[in-house]
Amino acid sequence: MQSNLILNQTTFPTSSISTPELPFTLKDLKAAIPAHCFEPSIARSLSYFFLDIFVIAILYAIAHSLDSWLFFPIFWLIQGTMFWALFVVGHDCGHGSFSNLKWLNSLIGHLSHTPILVPYHGWRISHRTHHANTGNIDTDESWYPIAHTVYDQMPWYEKLFRFYLPLLAYPIYLFRRSPSREGGSHFSPNSPLFRSSEKWDVLTSSICWVLMVGFLGWLTYQFGWLFLLKYYLAPYIVFVMWLDLVTFLHHTESDIPWYRGEDWYFLKGALSTIDRDYGFINAIHHDIGTHVAHHIFLNMPHYHLKTATEAIKPILGSYYRESQEPIWRSFVRSYWACHFVPDHGSGVYYQPFQK
Repeated sequence: MQSNLILNQTTFPTSSISTPELPFTLKDLKAAIPAHCFEPSIARSLSYFFLDIFVIAILYAIAHSLDSWLFFPIFWLIQGTMFWALFVVGHDCGHGSFSNLKWLNSLIGHLSHTPILVPYHGWRISHRTHHANTGNIDTDESWYPIAHTVYDQMPWYEKLFRFYLPLLAYPIYLFRRSPSREGGSHFSPNSPLFRSSEKWDVLTSSICWVLMVGFLGWLTYQFGWLFLLKYYLAPYIVFVMWLDLVTFLHHTESDIPWYRGEDWYFLKGALSTIDRDYGFINAIHHDIGTHVAHHIFLNMPHYHLKTATEAIKPILGSYYRESQEPIWRSFVRSYWACHFVPDHGSGVYYQPFQK
């Protein structure tokens, strides 16, 4: 069953050398959005951060008090989801949409990301690359498609982690980057991901990451491996699965076009994403599923994205994509169908997978 996509595919022919220009500009879209949507509120942004921390602390207190294996699986699922929510707060900091204060963004970004083993600046910078190249087969940073011939030549272990164990890929990505991209670690200032001027930012976040690993090691030494598994590793795995699931679904859909060469430009690429409905989880993970407007205006606070989306829908028309399909169904369908695109052309789509 196909998702409910608002898209006229004839706009993006699958075998064309180039695709038509958009009938609107970035300026047109910005003019349609109320001005207040571009202004972050420090108080409001901080409220999401402190609420997430409060809920995480309460969940830890309950789990420690009950200390029951009947409750732990429930705890892992809920706490892992809250780790994911905390990650989204750090994501806003990385975009500068948390506040207009760079130092505050950096502080809250580290406080949000370090406890869940994300190097804040390293990830922030690579994520900047993703946003600057969204929809570009050759230069996008994450969850981009590969050409058919490249897929056929991929070693089995790359196929395993990219296509068959995709919800556990994130920690590997932090150390090795995506397959077919120039290598580089998110922890090394010498990585091709970073500019020389970003050296100390990367080192700062890497040091924070090492200190967190050291703290987890101390907890393990004091209380044992079972303690670490119950209270950290299991929720961390749930967090990683949430992160990979949501980011996969942002950009992986059979009806989303991908571009090559000079046919690509920022706004066209930014529209190669899709809004998805996560039900009651929407509020918990800070409406990250409202993704089209986010890619067009990446410095917009998450709490204004819904308003902005409604404002630009009439202008976007058939270029706006959303899905009302259940998340699990969208994932299963894209998991099996979205492996590669044609070797040539622009405005191309994932081709049906054939064994």
